[in-house]
Amino acid sequence: MEWVACNLCGNDDAVLLYPALLPRTNSPDSIARYRCTSTLYRQHHTIVRCRQCGLVYANPRPSEEEVLRAYQEVVDPFYLREEMGRQLTFRRHFKTVEDIVGISPGGRRLLDVGCYIGLFLKVAQECGWEAWGLEPCHWAVEEGRRRGLSILEGTLKGMSLPAESFDVLTFWDVVEHLADPRATFVEARRVLKPGGWIIIQTLNVESWPARLLGPHWPWLMEMHLYYFSPRTLTRLLEEVGFTSVKRARLGRYLRLGYLASRLESFSPRLARGLQWTLERLHLAEWPILIHAADLFTLCARKREE
Repeated sequence: MEWVACNLCGNDDAVLLYPALLPRTNSPDSIARYRCTSTLYRQHHTIVRCRQCGLVYANPRPSEEEVLRAYQEVVDPFYLREEMGRQLTFRRHFKTVEDIVGISPGGRRLLDVGCYIGLFLKVAQECGWEAWGLEPCHWAVEEGRRRGLSILEGTLKGMSLPAESFDVLTFWDVVEHLADPRATFVEARRVLKPGGWIIIQTLNVESWPARLLGPHWPWLMEMHLYYFSPRTLTRLLEEVGFTSVKRARLGRYLRLGYLASRLESFSPRLARGLQWTLERLHLAEWPILIHAADLFTLCARKREE
Protein backbone atom coordinates (compact mmCIF):
# COMPACT_ATOMS: atom_id res chain seq x y z
CA MET A 1 0.00 0.00 0.00
CA GLU A 2 1.22 3.50 -0.75
CA TRP A 3 0.13 7.02 0.15
CA VAL A 4 -0.31 9.53 -2.68
CA ALA A 5 -0.82 13.27 -2.88
CA CYS A 6 -3.77 14.82 -4.67
CA ASN A 7 -3.41 14.29 -8.42
CA LEU A 8 -5.14 17.58 -9.15
CA CYS A 9 -3.53 20.17 -6.85
CA GLY A 10 -0.58 18.25 -5.41
CA ASN A 11 -1.55 18.73 -1.77
CA ASP A 12 -1.61 15.91 0.77
CA ASP A 13 -4.22 17.56 2.96
CA ALA A 14 -7.21 15.23 2.66
CA VAL A 15 -10.20 14.41 4.84
CA LEU A 16 -11.59 10.90 5.28
CA LEU A 17 -14.73 10.39 3.24
CA TYR A 18 -15.33 6.64 3.54
CA PRO A 19 -13.22 4.12 5.50
CA ALA A 20 -11.88 1.05 3.75
CA LEU A 21 -14.43 -1.70 3.24
CA LEU A 22 -12.65 -4.79 1.98
CA PRO A 23 -13.37 -8.35 3.14
CA ARG A 24 -10.72 -9.68 5.48
CA THR A 25 -10.96 -13.08 3.84
CA ASN A 26 -9.94 -11.82 0.39
CA SER A 27 -6.58 -10.53 -0.74
CA PRO A 28 -6.90 -6.82 -1.56
CA ASP A 29 -4.95 -7.26 -4.79
CA SER A 30 -6.79 -10.38 -5.98
CA ILE A 31 -6.68 -10.34 -9.76
CA ALA A 32 -10.31 -11.40 -10.15
CA ARG A 33 -11.37 -8.20 -8.42
CA TYR A 34 -10.07 -6.19 -11.38
CA ARG A 35 -12.40 -7.71 -13.95
CA CYS A 36 -14.38 -5.16 -15.92
CA THR A 37 -17.50 -7.13 -15.06
CA SER A 38 -16.80 -7.36 -11.32
CA THR A 39 -19.90 -7.13 -9.12
CA LEU A 40 -17.93 -6.46 -5.93
CA TYR A 41 -19.71 -3.17 -5.29
CA ARG A 42 -19.12 -1.18 -2.09
CA GLN A 43 -15.81 -2.96 -1.47
CA HIS A 44 -13.03 -0.38 -1.61
CA HIS A 45 -9.89 1.13 -0.16
CA THR A 46 -10.03 4.19 2.08
CA ILE A 47 -11.56 7.07 0.11
CA VAL A 48 -10.61 10.67 0.87
CA ARG A 49 -11.44 14.15 -0.41
CA CYS A 50 -8.76 16.79 -0.91
CA ARG A 51 -9.42 19.76 1.36
CA GLN A 52 -7.91 22.15 -1.17
CA CYS A 53 -9.56 21.24 -4.49
CA GLY A 54 -12.21 18.64 -3.66
CA LEU A 55 -10.80 15.73 -5.70
CA VAL A 56 -11.97 12.37 -4.35
CA TYR A 57 -9.57 9.43 -4.52
CA ALA A 58 -8.47 6.19 -2.87
CA ASN A 59 -5.64 6.66 -0.39
CA PRO A 60 -3.71 4.62 0.58
CA ARG A 61 -3.91 2.04 -2.20
CA PRO A 62 -1.75 -0.59 -3.94
CA SER A 63 1.22 0.69 -5.92
CA GLU A 64 0.86 1.57 -9.58
CA GLU A 65 2.96 -1.49 -10.46
CA GLU A 66 0.67 -3.83 -8.52
CA VAL A 67 -2.45 -2.40 -10.11
CA LEU A 68 -0.96 -2.63 -13.60
CA ARG A 69 0.06 -6.24 -13.02
CA ALA A 70 -3.48 -7.13 -11.98
CA TYR A 71 -4.93 -5.59 -15.15
CA GLN A 72 -2.32 -7.34 -17.28
CA GLU A 73 -3.16 -10.77 -15.86
CA VAL A 74 -6.93 -10.59 -15.41
CA VAL A 75 -9.18 -12.80 -17.56
CA ASP A 76 -12.81 -11.74 -18.02
CA PRO A 77 -14.84 -14.08 -20.29
CA PHE A 78 -18.13 -12.85 -18.77
CA TYR A 79 -17.53 -9.58 -20.64
CA LEU A 80 -18.31 -11.34 -23.91
CA ARG A 81 -21.85 -12.19 -22.81
CA GLU A 82 -22.94 -8.55 -23.10
CA GLU A 83 -21.37 -7.91 -26.50
CA MET A 84 -24.67 -7.00 -28.16
CA GLY A 85 -25.48 -4.32 -25.60
CA ARG A 86 -21.96 -2.92 -25.74
CA GLN A 87 -22.05 -2.69 -29.54
CA LEU A 88 -25.34 -0.77 -29.41
CA THR A 89 -23.84 1.50 -26.77
CA PHE A 90 -20.70 2.23 -28.76
CA ARG A 91 -22.64 2.94 -31.95
CA ARG A 92 -24.56 5.56 -29.99
CA HIS A 93 -21.34 6.88 -28.46
CA PHE A 94 -19.59 7.16 -31.82
CA LYS A 95 -22.41 9.14 -33.36
CA THR A 96 -22.13 11.59 -30.48
CA VAL A 97 -18.36 11.78 -30.92
CA GLU A 98 -18.75 12.67 -34.60
CA ASP A 99 -21.43 15.25 -33.81
CA ILE A 100 -19.25 16.92 -31.18
CA VAL A 101 -15.96 16.73 -33.03
CA GLY A 102 -17.61 17.80 -36.26
CA ILE A 103 -14.97 16.47 -38.63
CA SER A 104 -15.14 14.23 -41.66
CA PRO A 105 -14.12 10.63 -40.95
CA GLY A 106 -12.01 10.43 -44.09
CA GLY A 107 -8.34 10.00 -43.17
CA ARG A 108 -8.94 10.55 -39.45
CA ARG A 109 -7.11 8.55 -36.78
CA LEU A 110 -8.54 7.54 -33.41
CA LEU A 111 -6.98 5.92 -30.36
CA ASP A 112 -9.26 4.27 -27.80
CA VAL A 113 -7.36 4.13 -24.51
CA GLY A 114 -8.36 1.16 -22.38
CA CYS A 115 -10.22 -0.41 -25.30
CA TYR A 116 -10.52 -3.88 -23.73
CA ILE A 117 -11.49 -6.26 -26.58
CA GLY A 118 -11.98 -3.38 -29.03
CA LEU A 119 -15.73 -3.15 -29.58
CA PHE A 120 -15.56 0.63 -29.96
CA LEU A 121 -12.75 0.22 -32.50
CA LYS A 122 -14.97 -2.01 -34.59
CA VAL A 123 -17.68 0.65 -34.71
CA ALA A 124 -15.16 3.37 -35.60
CA GLN A 125 -13.71 1.26 -38.41
CA GLU A 126 -17.17 0.58 -39.80
CA CYS A 127 -17.66 4.36 -39.92
CA GLY A 128 -14.52 4.86 -41.98
CA TRP A 129 -11.97 5.79 -39.33
CA GLU A 130 -8.48 4.40 -38.83
CA ALA A 131 -8.97 3.17 -35.29
CA TRP A 132 -6.35 1.86 -32.88
CA GLY A 133 -6.75 0.56 -29.36
CA LEU A 134 -4.50 0.55 -26.31
CA GLU A 135 -5.05 -1.99 -23.55
CA PRO A 136 -2.90 -3.50 -20.74
CA CYS A 137 -4.96 -6.70 -20.30
CA HIS A 138 -3.27 -9.51 -22.25
CA TRP A 139 -6.46 -11.59 -22.47
CA ALA A 140 -8.45 -8.65 -23.88
CA VAL A 141 -5.73 -7.73 -26.39
CA GLU A 142 -5.59 -11.28 -27.71
CA GLU A 143 -9.39 -11.42 -27.98
CA GLY A 144 -9.45 -8.15 -29.91
CA ARG A 145 -6.64 -9.14 -32.25
CA ARG A 146 -8.44 -12.42 -32.93
CA ARG A 147 -11.25 -10.24 -34.27
CA GLY A 148 -8.83 -8.49 -36.62
CA LEU A 149 -8.61 -5.23 -34.64
CA SER A 150 -5.51 -3.08 -34.24
CA ILE A 151 -4.71 -3.12 -30.53
CA LEU A 152 -1.43 -2.24 -28.81
CA GLU A 153 -0.69 -3.94 -25.51
CA GLY A 154 0.31 -1.49 -22.80
CA THR A 155 -0.58 1.88 -21.29
CA LEU A 156 -0.46 5.39 -22.70
CA LYS A 157 2.26 6.37 -20.23
CA GLY A 158 4.42 3.42 -21.17
CA MET A 159 4.08 3.22 -24.97
CA SER A 160 5.96 6.34 -26.20
CA LEU A 161 3.69 6.76 -29.21
CA PRO A 162 4.68 9.25 -31.93
CA ALA A 163 3.81 12.87 -31.19
CA GLU A 164 0.80 14.44 -32.92
CA SER A 165 -0.30 11.13 -34.42
CA PHE A 166 -4.04 11.00 -33.59
CA ASP A 167 -7.03 13.26 -34.15
CA VAL A 168 -9.15 11.84 -31.32
CA LEU A 169 -8.43 9.97 -28.09
CA THR A 170 -11.29 8.29 -26.25
CA PHE A 171 -11.43 7.10 -22.64
CA TRP A 172 -14.63 5.12 -22.02
CA ASP A 173 -14.95 4.31 -18.30
CA VAL A 174 -11.16 4.32 -17.91
CA VAL A 175 -9.92 7.38 -15.99
CA GLU A 176 -11.31 6.15 -12.67
CA HIS A 177 -8.89 3.20 -12.95
CA LEU A 178 -5.74 5.22 -13.69
CA ALA A 179 -3.01 5.48 -11.07
CA ASP A 180 -1.86 8.86 -12.44
CA PRO A 181 -4.54 10.65 -14.52
CA ARG A 182 -2.50 13.86 -14.78
CA ALA A 183 0.49 12.15 -16.38
CA THR A 184 -1.82 10.21 -18.70
CA PHE A 185 -3.52 13.40 -19.90
CA VAL A 186 -0.16 15.09 -20.45
CA GLU A 187 0.80 12.19 -22.69
CA ALA A 188 -2.60 12.29 -24.39
CA ARG A 189 -2.03 15.92 -25.33
CA ARG A 190 1.40 15.08 -26.75
CA VAL A 191 0.10 12.37 -29.09
CA LEU A 192 -2.87 14.44 -30.29
CA LYS A 193 -2.58 16.46 -33.47
CA PRO A 194 -3.05 20.25 -33.26
CA GLY A 195 -6.69 20.88 -32.50
CA GLY A 196 -7.22 17.22 -31.58
CA TRP A 197 -9.93 16.07 -29.21
CA ILE A 198 -10.10 14.01 -26.05
CA ILE A 199 -13.41 12.33 -25.15
CA ILE A 200 -13.80 11.05 -21.58
CA GLN A 201 -16.66 9.21 -19.92
CA THR A 202 -16.45 8.55 -16.20
CA LEU A 203 -18.37 8.44 -12.94
CA ASN A 204 -19.67 11.64 -11.38
CA VAL A 205 -18.99 11.63 -7.64
CA GLU A 206 -20.98 14.87 -7.29
CA SER A 207 -24.10 13.47 -8.97
CA TRP A 208 -27.32 13.16 -7.02
CA PRO A 209 -27.13 9.34 -6.82
CA ALA A 210 -23.62 9.52 -5.35
CA ARG A 211 -24.66 12.19 -2.85
CA LEU A 212 -27.88 10.45 -1.92
CA LEU A 213 -26.39 6.98 -1.48
CA GLY A 214 -23.14 8.14 0.13
CA PRO A 215 -21.19 5.08 1.37
CA HIS A 216 -23.77 2.82 -0.32
CA TRP A 217 -23.07 4.18 -3.82
CA PRO A 218 -22.29 0.94 -5.71
CA TRP A 219 -19.43 2.41 -7.74
CA LEU A 220 -17.22 2.69 -4.68
CA MET A 221 -15.04 -0.24 -5.74
CA GLU A 222 -11.52 -1.49 -5.14
CA MET A 223 -10.47 -1.01 -8.77
CA HIS A 224 -11.60 2.63 -8.85
CA LEU A 225 -8.79 4.92 -7.73
CA TYR A 226 -10.26 8.32 -8.64
CA TYR A 227 -13.76 9.73 -8.46
CA PHE A 228 -14.04 12.83 -10.61
CA SER A 229 -16.80 15.34 -11.13
CA PRO A 230 -17.26 17.59 -14.16
CA ARG A 231 -15.67 20.36 -12.09
CA THR A 232 -12.51 18.51 -11.03
CA LEU A 233 -11.98 16.77 -14.38
CA THR A 234 -12.41 20.05 -16.29
CA ARG A 235 -9.83 21.73 -14.07
CA LEU A 236 -7.32 18.92 -14.52
CA LEU A 237 -7.69 18.93 -18.31
CA GLU A 238 -7.33 22.71 -18.47
CA GLU A 239 -4.19 22.60 -16.34
CA VAL A 240 -2.45 20.15 -18.68
CA GLY A 241 -3.33 22.03 -21.88
CA PHE A 242 -6.91 21.31 -22.95
CA THR A 243 -9.87 23.60 -23.47
CA SER A 244 -13.11 22.18 -22.15
CA VAL A 245 -15.68 22.41 -24.90
CA LYS A 246 -18.76 20.35 -24.17
CA ARG A 247 -20.24 18.11 -21.52
CA ALA A 248 -22.78 15.41 -22.26
CA ARG A 249 -24.58 12.47 -20.72
CA LEU A 250 -24.67 9.38 -22.90
CA GLY A 251 -26.89 6.44 -22.27
CA ARG A 252 -25.83 2.83 -22.46
CA TYR A 253 -27.64 -0.29 -23.60
CA LEU A 254 -27.88 -3.35 -21.37
CA ARG A 255 -29.66 -6.62 -22.02
CA LEU A 256 -32.31 -7.28 -19.42
CA GLY A 257 -30.68 -10.60 -18.57
CA TYR A 258 -27.29 -8.99 -18.05
CA LEU A 259 -28.82 -6.21 -15.99
CA ALA A 260 -30.43 -8.80 -13.71
CA SER A 261 -27.09 -10.55 -13.28
CA ARG A 262 -25.56 -7.37 -11.87
CA LEU A 263 -27.74 -7.79 -8.79
CA GLU A 264 -25.76 -10.85 -7.75
CA SER A 265 -23.62 -9.03 -5.19
CA PHE A 266 -26.74 -7.60 -3.53
CA SER A 267 -28.90 -10.72 -3.59
CA PRO A 268 -27.79 -13.86 -5.48
CA ARG A 269 -31.23 -15.42 -5.05
CA LEU A 270 -32.97 -12.36 -6.50
CA ALA A 271 -30.52 -12.21 -9.41
CA ARG A 272 -31.04 -15.88 -10.28
CA GLY A 273 -34.80 -15.53 -9.96
CA LEU A 274 -34.97 -12.53 -12.26
CA GLN A 275 -32.74 -14.17 -14.86
CA TRP A 276 -34.87 -17.32 -14.81
CA THR A 277 -38.07 -15.27 -15.20
CA LEU A 278 -36.66 -13.19 -18.05
CA GLU A 279 -35.52 -16.30 -19.88
CA ARG A 280 -38.92 -17.96 -19.49
CA LEU A 281 -40.57 -14.82 -20.87
CA HIS A 282 -38.01 -14.61 -23.71
CA LEU A 283 -37.01 -11.13 -22.52
CA ALA A 284 -33.42 -11.80 -21.40
CA GLU A 285 -31.97 -10.65 -24.74
CA TRP A 286 -33.97 -7.43 -24.92
CA PRO A 287 -31.69 -4.36 -24.79
CA ILE A 288 -32.84 -1.28 -22.90
CA LEU A 289 -31.32 2.19 -22.95
CA ILE A 290 -30.31 3.46 -19.52
CA HIS A 291 -29.42 7.09 -18.83
CA ALA A 292 -27.37 6.85 -15.65
CA ALA A 293 -27.39 10.09 -13.69
CA ASP A 294 -23.99 9.33 -12.18
CA LEU A 295 -22.08 9.16 -15.49
CA PHE A 296 -20.91 12.10 -17.58
CA THR A 297 -18.95 12.61 -20.79
CA LEU A 298 -16.50 15.47 -21.22
CA CYS A 299 -15.10 16.55 -24.59
CA ALA A 300 -12.05 18.83 -24.68
CA ARG A 301 -9.76 20.14 -27.37
CA LYS A 302 -5.99 20.41 -27.38
CA ARG A 303 -5.10 24.00 -26.63
CA GLU A 304 -2.38 25.53 -28.79
CA GLU A 305 0.32 27.46 -26.98
